[in-house]
Amino acid sequence: MSYTSVLGGRHHRFDTLARLLAAASPERSGDRLAGLAAASEQERVAARWALADVPLAEFLAEPLIPYETDDVTRLILDTHDTAAFAPVAGLTVGEFREWLLSPGADAGALAALAPGLTPEMVAAVSKLMGNADLVSVARKVRVVTAFRSTIGLPGRLATRLQPNHPTDDPAGVAAALLDGLLLGSGDAVIGINPATDSPKAVRDLLELLDGVIQRYAIPTQSCVLCHVTTSVDLMSRGAPVDLVFQSIAGTQAANASFGVTLGLLDEAYEAALALERGTVGRNVMYFETGQGSALSAGAHHGVDQQTVEARAYAVARRYDPLLVNTVVGFIGPEYLYDGRQILRAALEDHFCGKLLGLPMGLDICYTNHADADDDDIATMLTMLGVAGASFVICTPGGDDIMLNYQSASYHDALYLREVLGLRPAPEFEAWLQSIGLLDERGAIRDAAGGHPLTAIGRELAA
Repeated sequence: MSYTSVLGGRHHRFDTLARLLAAASPERSGDRLAGLAAASEQERVAARWALADVPLAEFLAEPLIPYETDDVTRLILDTHDTAAFAPVAGLTVGEFREWLLSPGADAGALAALAPGLTPEMVAAVSKLMGNADLVSVARKVRVVTAFRSTIGLPGRLATRLQPNHPTDDPAGVAAALLDGLLLGSGDAVIGINPATDSPKAVRDLLELLDGVIQRYAIPTQSCVLCHVTTSVDLMSRGAPVDLVFQSIAGTQAANASFGVTLGLLDEAYEAALALERGTVGRNVMYFETGQGSALSAGAHHGVDQQTVEARAYAVARRYDPLLVNTVVGFIGPEYLYDGRQILRAALEDHFCGKLLGLPMGLDICYTNHADADDDDIATMLTMLGVAGASFVICTPGGDDIMLNYQSASYHDALYLREVLGLRPAPEFEAWLQSIGLLDERGAIRDAAGGHPLTAIGRELAA
């Protein structure tokens, strides 16, 4: 099926739905690299006019990637909830945008609709929305998950404390961990990217984090972001695994490039549930995604990078995860060139993930060769806070010395909580109060002069 529109007296034709979606996408370097971007701003506007008239139901009838050859497509179509889809089944993409922005699309309606939406539908409507539209709609969606802390409640902002170290040195990890805890970070997860994926190194880090959490009764969860096969092996050997992590993508071939299949994720999910390590909930999975990953693997099938990214959320949704975040600027300027493109991608990913029912957070970040700086991080952080992000990733000083990129800092999270009146996860907030780190206003106390938590550093360094 082809799609046409007339703009300025010129006819524009788009031969496939995938081509139409790509041409309608906001400018980004990854689509340009793939040869998928609109040839001009006029063509981009023409594509959006045509896309606005496409019925939502057409995305069910015309898969972008063939059902027979892609297990993510099969997952999307086989699990589609027609009853949940019914309230918007007769709408076009343009009409769906208007409905999402209306008062009738409240938190309850959006939650009920989520199982009836496909990634392609939400990606399509996002292409017709301005940044403010993406914030306005995403803010209305609430997705609540729990393990030892509860994530996503109204008026809350959780953080991932990321104490990475280039050699996984316990003293270095301890310093970054202590820094984050004293600044009120870590309620979403204390998550380490290990320097290697060796089972021994990963187990050492898991036991280090579990020891701190248990000794100080911290209501949070740990995660060492190893490959899922390593987690499965370690769980079978009795290692203290709280959350199972995996990077995922939106096509079968892209997931294969990560060494992942849906069957493998099924196995890991069941193994983690069986451990029953949660205290207030049973959400045991943690996924990371990012625009451009399928293209970088040569596995995008001619689909634009934002739509492929949204398809990854169908994979995540299958496992009812505690946390999902897009590492939005980490892949580099080949895919998102500058701060403007990274911001747009962050808002799109957050919007699409939440509409599909996911607890979306972000690593608001950039690589050192991107045309971005710390002011871009501040802008993204503020907009995503207003949009209702479930959590953000925080690093010491905003500088990850192991992965060598720039992210938000522990202090940035304090800024966002202060200016937007947000608080940590309730269990974690109660713990901070119990150890004297919150004052009567709910602000972090100055821990200069010593605090019982400083024993963490001494113990781990020893």
